[in-house]
Amino acid sequence: MTDDWTDLQRQVQRTIDALVFAGSEIGVQVAAYLDGRLIVNAVAGLADPATGSPVAPDTPFFSFSTGKALTSTAVHVLAEQGKIDYDLLLADVWPEYAKHDKGRTTLAHALSHSAGVPQLPAYTTPEELTDWDRMCRTIAGSAPLWEPGTRQGYHAWTWGWLVGETVRRATGRTISRVLAEEVARPLDAERELYLGVPDDRLNDLARLKDRNWSAAMATVAESFENFDKVAPPGVRPDATLGNRRDILRADIPAVGTVSARAVARLYAALMGEVDGVRLISPERLKEITTVVTNGPDWAFGAEGPKTLGYAAELDATRFGWGGMGGSLAGCYPAHGLAVACTKNYLGAGDGDPMEALAVMIHAAVV
Repeated sequence: MTDDWTDLQRQVQRTIDALVFAGSEIGVQVAAYLDGRLIVNAVAGLADPATGSPVAPDTPFFSFSTGKALTSTAVHVLAEQGKIDYDLLLADVWPEYAKHDKGRTTLAHALSHSAGVPQLPAYTTPEELTDWDRMCRTIAGSAPLWEPGTRQGYHAWTWGWLVGETVRRATGRTISRVLAEEVARPLDAERELYLGVPDDRLNDLARLKDRNWSAAMATVAESFENFDKVAPPGVRPDATLGNRRDILRADIPAVGTVSARAVARLYAALMGEVDGVRLISPERLKEITTVVTNGPDWAFGAEGPKTLGYAAELDATRFGWGGMGGSLAGCYPAHGLAVACTKNYLGAGDGDPMEALAVMIHAAVV
């Protein structure tokens, strides 16, 4: 294995430059860490076509479910510190959650999308997503669709408040504060990893644009009968929602705003040391990359294996989260590799160029 990754960096750079030149993408970031070392850090295109602002390595992109890794990683750091436990009953710290016989739901159930409350009211609005207390009341008052732990289904939005409110009740700290203090700050990534984005960074973000993603979401909703229960029409993950300043400011722990460099660094620090920082032990890494839920996903029908906080992808060789519209991030523990790609042109049916970039990097390493 070489220690010189110049050729790979050039190959990735040429690829994303070509995507932007062809009009397939507007702005792209790609980053990869191998054994704690940054081996790819490539950017191309514009963060905001309206202003002509170019993408920089530290430009944050609102990346939908790719941001779930921020929340789950914060939980694992707390667990490593002995401040929270996966077997914690949500109702022990959040008594209101016990309604409708949900008292046996554990944090592990929440992390693994097996809690049984993936649904939101059909009338949910973006404004409601920004109201933490309201969303927690809504979820606490929901009747479970299955007994916790007996099946799994993607809790697209509700996952964030299930995990985030449990952390807040158990530790007295918001999940965004835990992320900042226990993850982003040690990794020197405080200005690149966000749940709620501070006002002084809002104008620095990449702006999302819809290519054909809204149409794709409409097709998905027609094809999967439960999709609108998970992501009601008013809060479907699209460019309009992801550009709203109130959404960007709010703590919504099922989504996040990240640079590819920073979220790849986060995954790298789960696997080993990055500039002297390791977030969790090797034993915990093994625990959180073990598949705990499998079978058909209630929301999407297809198999959707999950661990404690991450999707198990590519036959459980990569662990992480893709974001609706095209971003992705994850780690390959067998190879010490972490990869992340962000983009602002949301689309589908284009051969998934970000996944192709991840494949390119993985192939170069193995």
